[in-house]
Amino acid sequence: MKQLDERLRSHYAHLSPQEQRIADFVFDHFDDLISYNSAELARLSGVSKATVSRLFKRLGYEKYKDMRDELRVLRQSGMPLTDNRDAVQGNTLLSRHYKQEMANLTQWVNSIDARQFGEVIQALSTARRIFIIGMRNAYPVALHLRQQLLQARAQVQVLPQPGQTLGEELVDITPEDVVVVMAFRRRPRLIRPLMQQLQQNGVPVLALCEPQAQGIISLARWQLCAPLDSVSAFDSYASAMSLINLLANALLHEMLSHGRQRIHHIADLYQQLDELEHR
Repeated sequence: MKQLDERLRSHYAHLSPQEQRIADFVFDHFDDLISYNSAELARLSGVSKATVSRLFKRLGYEKYKDMRDELRVLRQSGMPLTDNRDAVQGNTLLSRHYKQEMANLTQWVNSIDARQFGEVIQALSTARRIFIIGMRNAYPVALHLRQQLLQARAQVQVLPQPGQTLGEELVDITPEDVVVVMAFRRRPRLIRPLMQQLQQNGVPVLALCEPQAQGIISLARWQLCAPLDSVSAFDSYASAMSLINLLANALLHEMLSHGRQRIHHIADLYQQLDELEHR
């Protein structure tokens, strides 16, 4: 039996424009689909609930709930929700890259401390403000973390702003805030005195760094380590991005009532401002 993503791809060319809008949204949010009811999917896709019902009947589901039940069973069985039969074999660059990425992910998942992780999520949910500091290669990772956390809560900022210094920003940070320091290797010399200053001021600090960053780990209240190992000359930030995804999802679940309401308000603004393309 074909899985949902296969059914959508095989029918896509014959769908109406409204149905294609739903399909595009599903492809972009496949891992979250199980959490949406038909009314929410219709709202987020910008179509009517009747259009959602017609589409899933066209795909072979008697009702929308049957599709969600199918995804739930697949997820509980450990099977992938999307169909991907391409095996990475041999000693090619692709194969070595894939194996190293999987090794990095396995390493950080196995090393994570559940108690500490719970403390981090609690701190991120209750802090007055969250400041994320990322420089050089860590800057785009910091931007992504902000974008994700901002879905669930307000007052999340990235420092320093382009072309600016940190002194003006640090002077207002208090122990009621949380600072996330992206301290990946090849980090600027500023990182150590910065963390020392925050520690001296009693500001809670979460360090996101590679496991080898022992020289700065002691300067943070919490540490989450993401391996950057790669088969080539450039570091891989896949595990760091995966860790950010886990942080953002855990925070959303911690703040579920407020977070879901905020996400819906953001989605409304997307539509009112016509900021995002539907296809």
